[in-house]
Amino acid sequence: MPVQSSMIPAAVAGISAEPFQNSSIDRILHAVRVHLGTEIAFVSRYVENDEKELTHVDSDLELPMGPGFRDPRENSYCWHIAEGRLPELIQDPADHEFTQDIAITHFLPVGCHLNVPLRLSDGTLYGSFCCLSRSPDRSMNERDIGVLRAFAALAVEQIEGNLDHDYRCQRIDKRITKLIGDRAMQIHQQPIHSIKTGKPVGLECLARFPDAMMRGPDKWFEEAAEIGRGLELELLAVECALDSLGSIPPEYYVSVNASPDTIMSGALHQVLERAGKTNLVVEVTEHQQVEDFAALKKALKPISRYARIAIDDVGSGYAGLRHLVDLAPDMLKLDMTLTRDIHQDLARCALVGAMVRFAEAIGSKLIAEGVEHAEEAEVLKKLGVEYGQGFYYAKPMPVADAVKYLKKG
Repeated sequence: MPVQSSMIPAAVAGISAEPFQNSSIDRILHAVRVHLGTEIAFVSRYVENDEKELTHVDSDLELPMGPGFRDPRENSYCWHIAEGRLPELIQDPADHEFTQDIAITHFLPVGCHLNVPLRLSDGTLYGSFCCLSRSPDRSMNERDIGVLRAFAALAVEQIEGNLDHDYRCQRIDKRITKLIGDRAMQIHQQPIHSIKTGKPVGLECLARFPDAMMRGPDKWFEEAAEIGRGLELELLAVECALDSLGSIPPEYYVSVNASPDTIMSGALHQVLERAGKTNLVVEVTEHQQVEDFAALKKALKPISRYARIAIDDVGSGYAGLRHLVDLAPDMLKLDMTLTRDIHQDLARCALVGAMVRFAEAIGSKLIAEGVEHAEEAEVLKKLGVEYGQGFYYAKPMPVADAVKYLKKG
């Protein structure tokens, strides 16, 4: 049964505007072209405005069109084959009067032409899978069309994988757009304490999202980075954290998290500049590899006029001791893997003791994260760690509750 034009919008729903790159499809095209002995092989898709777009092309010829080329679908054999006006195997266009009215017949010219429509698993028409040569070939037969169908099925698997990814990215993008537009992010704050006195000295701002019961904040930031919106989401978290500063007594510092990419973008500096001088700490997260520490150090310099600098998760990430010295941080935050059960582990005690001496040597304060038990706090105190953060002291809490907590002191 011919495919109706009304199916085309369904075929392109969720497809990105740019033709996707997929090396597997390139290899599939090359293999079928060589196997059939044709000069050109391509995959196309149907897009908006009743057009056909080439997404992948394989040929040894210098062609006037490549991936991204669009023309009206009625100008192609592919569309008329999908509509049932032409057969999938055309040994010679002269055998079919209808082909003489299609411009590409004479422009290329088209000789032998094999084409099968590409349908997704739900039956939707996506585009076409085609092999052709500029000269007629009477040796091509139904067995060759069978080969083309087999390779086309492999291509469809790759295409559907890409469509799933595109659709997923669109859902993520829609979620983030709404979150930013509504400023629906909430800030919770976890107190940081002096290990020696047990009293709070500051707060770390932590982003919380509307679906907090189902997904953690890390998932939001990972997905935002995946679609190129990580900077926007990080800046929103910083701005929401800065909005809470007015309610925090000035003697307590407030820390915000920022990735190296966000710091090196220059955008964070602009946000802090607008906020002005406050008792603020910027924690450089260690969750991504830094390729250029010199660039990071340069980007931190203007930020240091508005905030002290802390390196987060020391002991778990990318930064070696030399890079820590180069960055000249005001604070070092020990990763919880170093502090957890430290009262039962001599190796951890030795490592943390060494970090205490290192921090003293470079003029940094040391903060132990993930402190959950009194025994851990006691060992950290004996080793000389100045500050502690973790459930032993306090869990993250809404800003209003954090203010009450500080006032109780």
